[in-house]
Amino acid sequence: MIEYPISRRDDDVDSYHGTLVSDPFRWLEETDSAETRAWVDEQNKLTLSVLGAIPQRDRIRQRFEQLWDFPRQSAPVRRGDWYFYSHNNGLQAQPVLYKRKVDGGGDSVVLDPNAMSEDGTVALMTQSFTKDGRLLAYTVAEAGSDWRVGRVLDVASGEHLDDELNWIKFTPFAWHPDGDSFFYSRYPAPGEFPDAPPSTHHRVYLHQLGTDQESDKLVYERPDAPDLGFNPMVSDDGELLTLHVWQGTDTRNRVYYRRLGNDGDFVRLLDGFDAKYHLVGHHAGWLYLITDLDTPLGRLIAIDLDHPEPTAWREIIPEGGDPLEFATIVAGSLVTGSLHNAHHVVAIYDLDGLHLKDLELPTMGTITQISGKPNHRELFVGFQSFVQPPTVLRYDFDQETLELFSGSESSLDPDAFTTIQTWAESLDGTPIPMFVTHRSDLIPDGATPTILYGYGGFDISMTPLYAPDRLGFIEAGGVFAVANLRGGGEFGKDWHRAGMLGKKQNVFDDFIAAAEHLITAGYTSSRNLGIYGRSNGGLLVTACLLQRPDLFGAVVGMVPVTDMLRYQLFSAGRYWKPEYGDAEESYEDFDFLFEYSPLHNVEPATYPPTLIATGDSDDRVVPLHSYKFIAELQDAVGESGPALLRVDKRAGHGLGKPTAKLIDEAADIYAFFLHNLGHPDFPG
Repeated sequence: MIEYPISRRDDDVDSYHGTLVSDPFRWLEETDSAETRAWVDEQNKLTLSVLGAIPQRDRIRQRFEQLWDFPRQSAPVRRGDWYFYSHNNGLQAQPVLYKRKVDGGGDSVVLDPNAMSEDGTVALMTQSFTKDGRLLAYTVAEAGSDWRVGRVLDVASGEHLDDELNWIKFTPFAWHPDGDSFFYSRYPAPGEFPDAPPSTHHRVYLHQLGTDQESDKLVYERPDAPDLGFNPMVSDDGELLTLHVWQGTDTRNRVYYRRLGNDGDFVRLLDGFDAKYHLVGHHAGWLYLITDLDTPLGRLIAIDLDHPEPTAWREIIPEGGDPLEFATIVAGSLVTGSLHNAHHVVAIYDLDGLHLKDLELPTMGTITQISGKPNHRELFVGFQSFVQPPTVLRYDFDQETLELFSGSESSLDPDAFTTIQTWAESLDGTPIPMFVTHRSDLIPDGATPTILYGYGGFDISMTPLYAPDRLGFIEAGGVFAVANLRGGGEFGKDWHRAGMLGKKQNVFDDFIAAAEHLITAGYTSSRNLGIYGRSNGGLLVTACLLQRPDLFGAVVGMVPVTDMLRYQLFSAGRYWKPEYGDAEESYEDFDFLFEYSPLHNVEPATYPPTLIATGDSDDRVVPLHSYKFIAELQDAVGESGPALLRVDKRAGHGLGKPTAKLIDEAADIYAFFLHNLGHPDFPG
């Protein structure tokens, strides 16, 4: 029997609407205390000793390193006479930003984030070029933090300007047409609003190059609504400054605008907070948007800014049979992307909504990027699938051709793998699709090691993505399945709403049904079935672990949300209240949150082997969720399990994690899965 580190239990108790709830491991919320750090070190020591004793662990890591070692690049962004794109030669910690002349010539480095740190944990995030490509405003994040620092680079000389911006997270930089200033949004500096909750009082500023941030001009704020956030955008024609106004993770939003050069009030064009409004572009006085107002699958409309009343709106592309996910204006045309059974289809329309053509994509996959401008005659499409590595396609509007622009030379043959889409039936009869990928020559025998992945939340769709670690597992003889659960965006607004707030149990039921389908369809057995999820998907797998511990052979929860009663008190957690609810504010919310909250539903039982992983710098889903949950689980597993905690140092929620850390993490996860689900012959 494993001897777990001692986790002392305290007598902290909270009252929620008259119900007393104990919280014995609240001391672990102090993640920087000496006691917590020592506890984490002991947990890591135990986990590494268990994982290090798995015979295949080193072979798995070696193979993953081989599979990760292939060149890949992003879709280029054209500004002036230059293409800008990111490229990773294979095992570089971070991709490098390059430029290339549009009319040909060699590539040259614009910015290499690998030179910014010794351990590769500084990542290049937001990138915004002036219209002529002369200047780059960008942000970097360190150790996986959501907080970022903004800087400005002279592209031609490679010299940085003195400008530095702080207290920002996910803001775009919207360049003024003059190229000497840009709009951005930020949070208050520490101490500015000492009594305010975190992540409030977001404000929009104009930064003039060559000046200190303290001199930035305040453009917009809403002190009467401190929970609102603002993303500034300048229209491609240089006429409008628009604000995408958001509140937490609620998919509903507002749209404000004012004309550039006008310092007056913003026009609150869409201020009802009644639907999703995604800005597509501005053309000849009309604002083009995607909305799900009265259309759960979305439609594309145009609003005359001189006559913005809803009765005067033009419906350009009506609601179809699939969710309309994105649109952009390129070459005077509308390029749209829809989700058909959780994979993308692309179509081109004129600005009046006349369908011109569909683009034939290489296979059932995902559009990861779309790049083009209204005055360009070319469109770049970033594409990948479960077996097709990242690829860039170029559509020529004059020749009406879609051709390969750049591909990735992976050592794996896509034809060696097969992906099918199959459907499970959830508890209430709802059909639940999932993608199942395995080797083409594999005949599942009812005991094949199988991993089921899911997410189910925040209107986020699980579409086909290329992952070297998954393919390594599949190459070794495993089956990997991705379930499209309610709570996601795969089938529009109603699909999302059917898995949020008090309907969250639907998501768990869907996932359990998908697992049972893999067994009844003859792929695997409970003993050979693992489940895997990240973030909200970590909540998914820990909840299902507790509801059906008999159904799974192993569980991996990455950066999971587990304390559903207190999540909103920490860092970005308050953003998620529209999705989850708030146990303090509402008895109804408390009732359903307490019913499934993983931290509060751990009881002594026979549990499958479980690995919980987090990063000590995660300021999105703070690591206390993982710490408190594993402490409870270790108290409850008895001689079953084991229940292990892996804490990655100088790592956050996942975005910007260097390649070596990704490979180490993947090697531990799949060694854990293979050790507990079965031992196919892993190449090495």
